[in-house]
Amino acid sequence: MKTARRLDHIEPFYVMECAKAADEIARSPLCDPAQGGRPMIYLNIGEPDFTAAPLVVEAAKRCMAEGRTQYTHATGLHGLREDIARWYAQRFGLNIAPERIVVTAGASAALQLITAALVDPGDEVLLPDPSYPCNRHFVAAAGGRAVLLPSGPEHRYQLDAQAVRAAWGQRTRGVLLASPSNPTGTSIARSEMRAIARAVRERGGFTLVDEIYLGLSYDEAFGHSALEHGDDVIAINSFSKYFGMTGWRLGWLVLPPALVPAVEKLAQNLYICASSIAQHAARACFEAESLAEYERRRAAFRERRDFIVPALERLGLPVPVLPDGAFYAYADVTAHAASSWDFCFELMRRAQVALTPGRDFGPAAGERHLRLSFASSMAQLQEAAQRLEQTLRKG
Repeated sequence: MKTARRLDHIEPFYVMECAKAADEIARSPLCDPAQGGRPMIYLNIGEPDFTAAPLVVEAAKRCMAEGRTQYTHATGLHGLREDIARWYAQRFGLNIAPERIVVTAGASAALQLITAALVDPGDEVLLPDPSYPCNRHFVAAAGGRAVLLPSGPEHRYQLDAQAVRAAWGQRTRGVLLASPSNPTGTSIARSEMRAIARAVRERGGFTLVDEIYLGLSYDEAFGHSALEHGDDVIAINSFSKYFGMTGWRLGWLVLPPALVPAVEKLAQNLYICASSIAQHAARACFEAESLAEYERRRAAFRERRDFIVPALERLGLPVPVLPDGAFYAYADVTAHAASSWDFCFELMRRAQVALTPGRDFGPAAGERHLRLSFASSMAQLQEAAQRLEQTLRKG
């Protein structure tokens, strides 16, 4: 059957291809204790080992028991939008009107909605290289072209205003940033984000900022929202990472008021509304008890970062920029291999540790880097570090 030409511009999601390979090895004798093997340690997927907070689970149970499972408005429960607005006020000191918030079926739906609303066929959108692969594929699915700009450690693996101005062309429509970023865990400094927003505004473009890891910032110098730089800045966020609700598929957009009707129309047609159960449950995320739990978890992630980054350095896998948020370390494999793809598959087989090669995140330096997710427990990280040391010492 003939498929649409847009698929020609969308690469496989190699993270998931590697995950399938890891699962296959995990079912082999290498990982069978009965045959002298050991279980696979998964440090490849960006999913917190912490799940939904207790009050969220209780709220979901009540919602189902009381039959509150009907469709909601396409923009989401008004109470939830108010809760999110209050969170921005309390956490970031921002006055965001609830009417500017659109609740979505995960951050992925948010990205689909906003690229469909803003990107025409042939439009170009600037992104850093490295960056999360699905972000550029949302641009491609809308008929646009993602332009990847190499962004090395000297720029914290992020775009800066100078790079945006230099790359802006006749077909450029806007920028798609992520702060903190996947795969590097690095953020854009406040002054640089302000300069980028200004440069884009002067050119009549849009600034989209993926902030799904913003709650997991570890450094006050970076823990700010791009929304403070103007009502025309668009933020994408999620209940998956900081709030631990990955499989619930719930996110949101903060939009300029004029864009809300367009995005609402798209949401009505593409998926009607986000899960009503997830929305009702998510309101419990903003209870004081839940917020205190998320802050305990954030501290645990920081502790894991402070363990694994020096451990990687000792193994000859330097992390050029300390991650200031999220739960990823982007390590340079040059001392051990010419290809991070081959290196990661070798470690799966020899050390039974699953890591993600850099291929997904952009061509500039993907072969030289791997991504490690420290979303797993400290015990798992310690065991993984020990296995890697034993394996790499043998050569």
